[in-house]
Amino acid sequence: MIHYQVRCENGHEFDGWFQDSAGFDRLAKAGLVDCPHCGSTRVSRALMAPAVQSSRKRAEPPAPVPVPAPEPAAPTTAVTGPIPAQLLAMLQRLRAEVERNCEDVGRDFAEEARKIQRGESESRGIYGEATEAEAEALADEGIEVSRLPWVPRADG
Repeated sequence: MIHYQVRCENGHEFDGWFQDSAGFDRLAKAGLVDCPHCGSTRVSRALMAPAVQSSRKRAEPPAPVPVPAPEPAAPTTAVTGPIPAQLLAMLQRLRAEVERNCEDVGRDFAEEARKIQRGESESRGIYGEATEAEAEALADEGIEVSRLPWVPRADG
């Protein structure tokens, strides 16, 4: 992961984490990085000053601080709390793309995915609902499925 300071065309600066430099470039080119202040997708990396110490003034490494073992946490499958504005905007654009380019098959998702895999239905992008067990069964059958966070539409 790499951290960048990002600037939009309107001069707003914000930070973001990306898989790598090429990952930022791909996302920015596709319009998937937007300013949390104004929503602009015309963004670029801002200049950042690296934290570098000169060899003459190199400090001794700090002594390790003992950290108590964390309490075991209950397993969770969801992140709690508000979604950051930049991530919410990206997820809303992702939802719009899925809705624009794929067919909603609702609760028949698993059945329709199998029909497409067997060649009984037209090959196309679909989305809908599946239980955890249905999604696992599809994966076991070699049918690729992805779960997406389904956030409210950007237009309300």
